[in-house]
Amino acid sequence: MAINIAAMIDHTLLKAEATRKQIETLCQEARENKFYSVCVNPTWVLTSKELLKGSGVKVCTVIGFPLGASTTETKVFETINAIEHGAEEIDMVINIGALKDQNDMLVEKDIRAVVEAAKGRALIKVIIETSLLNQVEKIRACEISVKSGADYVKTSTGFSSGGAIVADIALMRKIVGPNKGIKASGGVRSTADAEKMIEAGATRLGASSSVAIIKGLTVTSDY
Repeated sequence: MAINIAAMIDHTLLKAEATRKQIETLCQEARENKFYSVCVNPTWVLTSKELLKGSGVKVCTVIGFPLGASTTETKVFETINAIEHGAEEIDMVINIGALKDQNDMLVEKDIRAVVEAAKGRALIKVIIETSLLNQVEKIRACEISVKSGADYVKTSTGFSSGGAIVADIALMRKIVGPNKGIKASGGVRSTADAEKMIEAGATRLGASSSVAIIKGLTVTSDY
């Protein structure tokens, strides 16, 4: 059976300079191509929810983005506020510095607080920013995410030094097991890229080049 790549895509626009017209285009493309969701900054959640009414396309937003260095209390407020405005999925960035300091208790507290703030109303994906981590740190980040109750682990913000690579997806799948989701984001720019990520274990794809991907084209830019 052929994979329905469109149904695995979070159609993404997270640029600071995104305009309402661009968000309208994003949502229209998501409707037409039946993408799983749109992923937008919190300021565009309510607009996207209204534009996508009746489409079946979900609204995803980002929390503590893109650095992960917000306080836990700030991430919790952002999460609650986003859900109140219509977000159904939350992609939060971990406290990367705390992970590198081996302060796993703080990393876990941070994730768990967001999971609890969602209270079953939104799915939680944890962005571990793989390009900034060594192998041991990637493993710990995945283990902590699972322990904290996250639904997904996600490779990247798309705003750091690198994006998703197949080896990281395979490692993440090995660590989180078969029942957690994995989102490959950053650098997924073609059908071939998407298929490789899915084969390695990704169950969701974050991309701004979604239309090109499902049409078999390749683009050179990211988020």
